[in-house]
Amino acid sequence: MSGPAGYRGKLWLLTAIWIAALLLSGWAPYDRATWWMEVAPVLIALPILWWSAPRFPLTTLALTLIGFHGLVLMLGGAYTYARVPLGFTVQEWFDLARNPYDRFGHFIQGFVPAIVLRELLVRLGGLKPGWLLATLVLACCLAVSASYELIEFGAAMALGQGADEFLGTQGDPWDTQWDMLMCLIGAAVSLALLTRLHDRQLSAPRD
Repeated sequence: MSGPAGYRGKLWLLTAIWIAALLLSGWAPYDRATWWMEVAPVLIALPILWWSAPRFPLTTLALTLIGFHGLVLMLGGAYTYARVPLGFTVQEWFDLARNPYDRFGHFIQGFVPAIVLRELLVRLGGLKPGWLLATLVLACCLAVSASYELIEFGAAMALGQGADEFLGTQGDPWDTQWDMLMCLIGAAVSLALLTRLHDRQLSAPRD
């Protein structure tokens, strides 16, 4: 893991990319209220990353994944998840019944937090790599997904029809269950693919 100066450099790069992406995403979004709700996690995460940087610099892997997740959220916020052009392209390629960008977004909702939560559990909770750590990470990711679905439920109740773009159900009565399943799959894939790399970065000296 890089020292404080190296970590701050990576954080400055992430900040610059996110600010540029926020400006592009928010220039003329499909629905302004939806845009604010979709990019809210980015606006919350960035100050937390800077505040925690001196005492808790993340691994390069975790920081990179967080940066990518922010871009996914901003793209979804610009068009709403049901209208992302890339999703329509994939829908056409595979002859799908709906724009799949929403499913991809919830897959990433598990894929990225899996590594971040794993890092927190190892470094703050003192857990060792193994089945218990993996189980707790999966459970935490599913809890995060369920919490987000409850937030969406609250938005729907508060805003009525104004929340349709935020929910992005596209007429699927099982959309909430699919969202949580995709998050769980994303978390499992993340652990399967990235655990060894993450362990190497966690074991590297932190200056």
